[in-house]
Amino acid sequence: MKTTIAIIGAGPGLGLASARRFGAEGFNVALLSRAQEHVDALAAELASGGITARGYATDVRDQEVLNTALARAAEELGPIEILQYSPVPSRDYLRPVLETTSEELRSALEFSALGAAAAMNAVLPGMRALGRGTALFINGSSAVRPNHNYAGTSAAFGAESAYAQMLHDALAPEGIHVAQLIIPLGIGGGDPAHEPTALSETLWRIYSGGTDFRTFVTPLD
Repeated sequence: MKTTIAIIGAGPGLGLASARRFGAEGFNVALLSRAQEHVDALAAELASGGITARGYATDVRDQEVLNTALARAAEELGPIEILQYSPVPSRDYLRPVLETTSEELRSALEFSALGAAAAMNAVLPGMRALGRGTALFINGSSAVRPNHNYAGTSAAFGAESAYAQMLHDALAPEGIHVAQLIIPLGIGGGDPAHEPTALSETLWRIYSGGTDFRTFVTPLD
């Protein structure tokens, strides 16, 4: 029976690269993002390369919509064995702390920490039924080193990071691996290790042989 990788925050960069890498290994691919047209185009691109993929419109801040999308993906593509949580934060979450409102902080926390929890709660029963599973949480360096110039992501990624680490400790005895990939300075930028294809290879290594919680793409300064 084929299983599925669900990529939340699927886009033409890391999301598509991960879909290709895991799809090449035989996984079906569920692509989740806010715009149906967007994920349908990505799914068609993957299908042209022989990968079974479908797109699902969702909003990580709407738990009911997210649950429905993940349930449909599991029903149509097969059980979700791998969850990749990597939605791209809004620019509103990248402002200095003294310019950030409490409402913007709330929105950032909904997007990162609460969205991650909703997604994990949705896929965990299926992973337990399989007897295995992997959750991959993708964050920038502010998850481990708060930066007052990027208040929303620092608060929200920090909360997501703590939640994911607790999951790692709690679920390891069940054979479910929860891991975090920290990408300092973001995706791309001229560093080959930060390019989407290289990052997808790192995610594959974490899935196929990793047991640690946190991996840094490159060391923090």
